[in-house]
Amino acid sequence: MAAIAFIGTGVMGASIVKHLLKAGHEVTVYSRTKSKAQPLLELGATWSETPAQASENKDIIFTMVGYPKDVEEVFCGQNGIFEGAKQGAIVVDMTTSEPTLAKKLYMIALEKGLHSIDAPVSGGDIGAQNGTLSIMIGGDAAVVESIRPVLETFGTNIVYQGGAGAGQHTKMCNQIAIASGMIGVCESIAYGLKAGLTMEQVLKSISSGAAGSWSLSNLAPRILQQDLEPGFYIKHIIKDMKIALDEAEQMNIQLPGLQLAKDMYDQLLIQGYGEKGTQALIKYYDK
Repeated sequence: MAAIAFIGTGVMGASIVKHLLKAGHEVTVYSRTKSKAQPLLELGATWSETPAQASENKDIIFTMVGYPKDVEEVFCGQNGIFEGAKQGAIVVDMTTSEPTLAKKLYMIALEKGLHSIDAPVSGGDIGAQNGTLSIMIGGDAAVVESIRPVLETFGTNIVYQGGAGAGQHTKMCNQIAIASGMIGVCESIAYGLKAGLTMEQVLKSISSGAAGSWSLSNLAPRILQQDLEPGFYIKHIIKDMKIALDEAEQMNIQLPGLQLAKDMYDQLLIQGYGEKGTQALIKYYDK
C-alpha cells in the first residue's frame, strides 16, 4: 500500500480520499478548512497543518484545489509541497488548471528529483462518489503506469494523453464540450416545459438517442427536481472557460460557442449563482 497525501478535500476530493482509504492506503489530508476534512479523519485519514507537512515521506501527493493560483501556492508557496516532498515522490495535480502551469511544475519537480503529472478528471460528484472518474493524464508514461493501480481505485477511464500539459489540454476539450452542451440541455428543457410536455417522459425518449450525453442523463433530472446544488460549481466552470479561451487565443482559433456559454454563465455569477452547480444555467431562461 502507498503512503499518500491528498491536498484539497472539497466535493470531489473527499470522495476520492474515501476510495483510497477503503483500498487500504495510508492517507494524510490537508485543506484550508479543517472542518471539511473531519468526516475523513473519522474514517482513518491523518490531518496535517500544511501541504509541506502532509507531503513528508509520502510516495504520492495528490492535489485538487480551486484555481491555478491555488495550485501554484500549494506547490511552490511557503510550506508548500515542494518543501516537504521526498526525493522520488510523485506529485499528481488533479485540479483543472493551465497547461502552461502544468509544464512549469513538471520542470521544477525534475530539478528537485520529483515526478510531476497533470491528471484532471471528469465525472463530477457522481463519478467521484462511484469511483468511475475519467482521468486525463500528462507527464512521463512510465511514471503514470507506476501509479495506475492507485488511480484505478477511483477512476475507470484512465487515458495517457502525452507529455506535461497534455492532460490539462484534454480537460479543456472536455470543458468546452460540457459548457456548450449545457446550453442545449437547458434549452431543450425550457422548450419542452413551454410546450406543455412532461419532461421526465421526454428524457426517457431523448436520453438514450442521438441527443444522449452525461449532462442530459445526470443533470437534466436535477434541473427538473429544482436541485441546483453543485457537482461542479459555476464559479469553477467559468474559470475553466477562461483558461480555454485564453489558450485558444494563443493558438489563434475562434470558439464562439464557448464564448457564448461563458457570457451566459458570467450573467448568472453576477446574479449570485456562483456557488451553484453548472445545471443552474437553467436560471438564464427564467425570464
